[in-house]
Amino acid sequence: MPLQVALPESYMISADAQLLERIRMRKQELGSKLLILGHHYQRDEIIQFADYQGDSLKLAQHAASRGDAKYIVFCGVHFMAESADILSQPHQVVILPDMDAGCSMADMASLAQVEDSWEILTSLAGDTVLPVVYINSTAEIKDFVGRRGGTICTSSNAARAMKWAWGQKEKVLFLPDQHLGRNTAVRMGVSLDGMVLWDPELLLGGNSPESLKKAKLILWKGHCSVHQRFRAERVEWARREYPGIKIIVHPECPYETCKMADSVGSTEFIKKTITESPPGSIWGVGTEVNLVNRLAKQNPDKTVILLDPVVCVCTTMYRIDPQHLAWVLDNLAEGRIVNQVKVPAKVAEGARLALDRMLSLA
Repeated sequence: MPLQVALPESYMISADAQLLERIRMRKQELGSKLLILGHHYQRDEIIQFADYQGDSLKLAQHAASRGDAKYIVFCGVHFMAESADILSQPHQVVILPDMDAGCSMADMASLAQVEDSWEILTSLAGDTVLPVVYINSTAEIKDFVGRRGGTICTSSNAARAMKWAWGQKEKVLFLPDQHLGRNTAVRMGVSLDGMVLWDPELLLGGNSPESLKKAKLILWKGHCSVHQRFRAERVEWARREYPGIKIIVHPECPYETCKMADSVGSTEFIKKTITESPPGSIWGVGTEVNLVNRLAKQNPDKTVILLDPVVCVCTTMYRIDPQHLAWVLDNLAEGRIVNQVKVPAKVAEGARLALDRMLSLA
């Protein structure tokens, strides 16, 4: 991932109100040539300019369907912009306002680690394993999975992806988020005894050959640094402090937390559930703080609280700020393209196979 260049000082010293007006003006000036996509975890100052907002699946669908837009500015993180580039048309340009907006979870599974692990697994289990990769992964990993007949999933369609995979092979290697894989499989009726955790830093992933041969699901040792914070004790605290509260969490949260929650689902699911709940409802939410705060504002007839008192912000999402968005739009208006995300054709080929499988399961 290329590093972000330093912004001109004029952007750093401009008042927020001036920057927001500048973005608004540039958006109007560029018109239908411009498509801005905004993930739910973006701050309000950014999300207000999004033509579409949603989770990874919803935004991937929009990127694939809007062939009329010349420029796709993705207000999210790097792996999302890569997916948009793979799914977009050849004439389209995908731009990430800040190239340093990465994903710590995606970084937990490098191509070299996955290739080595796959060689070991297939030497033990033969042609019985199929890879399923969470969309929170690099284009290289998506390419790896696509070329081996696997699919990508999001938190919205993980169960459908895993059901499809088990229809093809006996075992699933799920990466890089262990919690999404475990929580999804348990809700599908798979016992914890049928799963093993694969640590790429350890011999045989920290498992015995017998346990690997027996396992139905092999979980990569990765996690989301934000959702990892929502622990079971915070659910207990919320139930003590707010009688009648409903707990709803993202499936990237630890297993014990999800087990204690009333509902578990994607950001789209969380948004829909709270929005459609009756007035007076009380919700404790386990996901990124920007979405939780937005839901609280949009539902003034309900009580919506964050389960962790320490602000759970996705720091890489937070890199997309008015300064960077104004900078890329100014450059577009002046005929210059900066921060283009372009996946090499060789990598995009296999990744597109896996993304298309994901969209067919959506």
